[in-house]
Amino acid sequence: MSRLSVEALELAVAALEEGLREYEEHPVLTMRDGVIQRFEIAMDLAWKLMQRTLKDVLTISPGLIRSKKDMFRVAAEYELITDTGRWLAHYEARNQTSHIYDSNMAAQVFDHIPAFLPDAQELLTRLKDAA
Repeated sequence: MSRLSVEALELAVAALEEGLREYEEHPVLTMRDGVIQRFEIAMDLAWKLMQRTLKDVLTISPGLIRSKKDMFRVAAEYELITDTGRWLAHYEARNQTSHIYDSNMAAQVFDHIPAFLPDAQELLTRLKDAA
């Protein structure tokens, strides 16, 4: 059984948390955009580390995971996450960041980020336990 490092995800989640606090103090557009970028990084690390944990640590057959929906469902079955639907919403919000062309879309993604933070922190704890 291999062991995966969660350090990059820990740093990304801490940076996201710090960005949200800084935005509360200085609610300007550039701070908001920085928080969105930190969310992108944290979410990308979260799902990729989740996928690697399922495959390399928990030795889940790759055939069980054909899509992100499958991955989040299997991750919930193995108690890496508690709510498949919330993680799908986080992933959808992340996908929207690739298409932010207007302020309304950016605001919607930004408004979603506080819901992601506790789920990412919980994932970190569970990944550490699984490793």
